Amino acid sequence: MLKAKFEVLKGRRFGVGALGLVTFLSLSGLAVAADATNPPVTFAKDIAPVFQEKCQDCHRTGGMAPMSLVTYEESRPWARSIKERLIARQMPPWHLDKTVGVQRFKNDMSLSDQQISMIARWVDSGAPMGNPKDMPPAKTWPSDAEWQLAKEFGRPPDMIIKSEEYTMPAVSQDQWWRPITDLHVSEPVWVRAVEMRPGTAEGRKITHHALAHLMQDDPDARKFSDNQDGGGGPNEGGVLMEWAVGKNYDLYRPNTGKLILPGAKVWWDIHYHAAGEKITDHVELGVWLYPQNEPPKYRTYLTAFGSTSPQGSHIDIPPNSVVMTQGYHVLKAPARLENFQPHMHLRGKAMALEAILPDGTTQLISYVDHFNFNWMTNYIYADDAAPVFPKGTIIHVTSWYDNTSANKFNPDPNQWVGYGDRTVDEMGHAWVNVTYITDEDYKAWIETHKPKTAARGTTGGR
Repeated sequence: MLKAKFEVLKGRRFGVGALGLVTFLSLSGLAVAADATNPPVTFAKDIAPVFQEKCQDCHRTGGMAPMSLVTYEESRPWARSIKERLIARQMPPWHLDKTVGVQRFKNDMSLSDQQISMIARWVDSGAPMGNPKDMPPAKTWPSDAEWQLAKEFGRPPDMIIKSEEYTMPAVSQDQWWRPITDLHVSEPVWVRAVEMRPGTAEGRKITHHALAHLMQDDPDARKFSDNQDGGGGPNEGGVLMEWAVGKNYDLYRPNTGKLILPGAKVWWDIHYHAAGEKITDHVELGVWLYPQNEPPKYRTYLTAFGSTSPQGSHIDIPPNSVVMTQGYHVLKAPARLENFQPHMHLRGKAMALEAILPDGTTQLISYVDHFNFNWMTNYIYADDAAPVFPKGTIIHVTSWYDNTSANKFNPDPNQWVGYGDRTVDEMGHAWVNVTYITDEDYKAWIETHKPKTAARGTTGGR
């Protein structure tokens, strides 16, 4: 059954996906024009609110996107390109299959089929402005110098941890900067949230991704160490945070957090790449803490569930081929999975996260069928949708790689590709925040989450 299921996923890897054929045809302009019952769509009344809610976080002056979509004058020249990107599911960068697995998220930036159809109709009708009085009030955006979570907590971070400066030449091979920073913590502290960023706007040009490994003498963390990223440093206490384009922060659920012990240090792993100019920068990690007298009950671990077993070097992608790899990881205690963040490189095309329960049943948790290396999107499950699984559950990760000319991101389909840190190499793992709970907690959760019907590929644990 597993083989059959993943053959189905593999077969639809480059398909239309969740939009469906009818919707796809309408978005392509083949059916919309014939539907005279659709009311006129204007930028001011219909499009601007969608852009404001879903696009302008990046598409604004000073944002990371190449153009602003705040005003009509800024947006109109890009109308055709916007439609094409939406139909291809390239934008917004939400590459999750909407027909399977968990579908409720805290950070859902995707557009609905109805919104995409409306934007397509607007473009096909000539992208009219409409009545300027219908424009929504302009939204105020924080500057890059502000911490995003400061608004959530009403205060700046309790700790700001900075790596040492690194200077990247204008022309260079990729570089990995791995300094160690002492946290100067004299008593245990519990982390409520973390946010990471390059130190400067220029630094975003050269920072590919950054990891902050927690180094501390941590017996509890070692109990689950074989589930964690094998690239950690000595006395690994877990990963505090991983930053990449598309992921800026982790906000843990109430009564859940990470533990920093006395004497702890951060071992940075920062991947820099040349951007055509000499740039000096560092990485910053903001940490919000629980009050000392209010420690959380649960501890969460940022875990790299690899798609090879054992994780690491077992990737073999011949020239002009499509390859699938699989990895299996056993939960040593009952656990809740908080998110799903696929990580692959240029040949990565799709990744599936599945649970194989002790009773032999399976649940497809999440499936990204249009992975895009330029966007390391983190899919954070909603509180009432995060799956919970018993001890002994096998977390099954499957990755697909396209090393053919059909992959437009492929630098050379005639090259053999193996495991490695470079962008032209490959790797495959799912970053997942795993919160371990007790057997008693799991039994109580089961009592309040008994499924009405038994269905394969549904959300939630068993």
